[in-house]
Amino acid sequence: MIFHVITLFPNTVNCFIQESIVRKSIDRGIVKVSVIDIRDFSTDKHRSVDDYPFGGGSGMLMSAAPIFSAVESIPNRGSVIYLSPMGAVLQQKRIRELAKEEALTVLCGHYEGIDHRVVEQLVDEEISVGDYVLTCGEIGAAVLIDAITRELEGALGNNESKVEESFDSTGLLEYEQYTRPAVFRGHSVPDVLLSGNHNEIRKWKMKRRILNTLQRRPDLLDFSVLSAEYKKILQEVIEENNP
Repeated sequence: MIFHVITLFPNTVNCFIQESIVRKSIDRGIVKVSVIDIRDFSTDKHRSVDDYPFGGGSGMLMSAAPIFSAVESIPNRGSVIYLSPMGAVLQQKRIRELAKEEALTVLCGHYEGIDHRVVEQLVDEEISVGDYVLTCGEIGAAVLIDAITRELEGALGNNESKVEESFDSTGLLEYEQYTRPAVFRGHSVPDVLLSGNHNEIRKWKMKRRILNTLQRRPDLLDFSVLSAEYKKILQEVIEENNP
């Protein structure tokens, strides 16, 4: 997959792609990240890319012309995604869908945003990474690229890493995990994890996933996608808490 990132701050994007899973995926040829500087498409000597908004208001707005030129310079741009608080909040289901694409173009906003004609005529989808405001779209782009890259075949080295983690096919949150020592400052690892009984350990993990989801994010619980075993454990948990 190729990501085209259209940005005012290429160094921010370049720093991100030098680390961790994304860097390894680039080295393995799984992904390619093309960083496009919007200022390269400015037509004045000052490389201006913004102007005051019509109708007044504080701050500056990114101009349409250099963004249009930047987007149109990409021969195989795929869907154009604009990171915007007005977009649908990003979820794992959408990440999996986007991971099937061959190319994506990610437009990073700044200042007070971008001329809306860009959104109307060039953008295929607006995505928000959460209900909060960021200084620049590059941070959101990093979130999007990282999440999609993890879904690509071979990116994690071991695909088992994606099994039983938060937002997997069950939609449940993950269970708690521990490492050595078994006792730390008087706090012990749950006995079942030290028992060597793999069947009981598996059931404990499933139950903790159900409990964590019920207690922290009940909105994620989708009975229709749970296996028969998960449904049975869910029923047991409900009965235990509502005798």
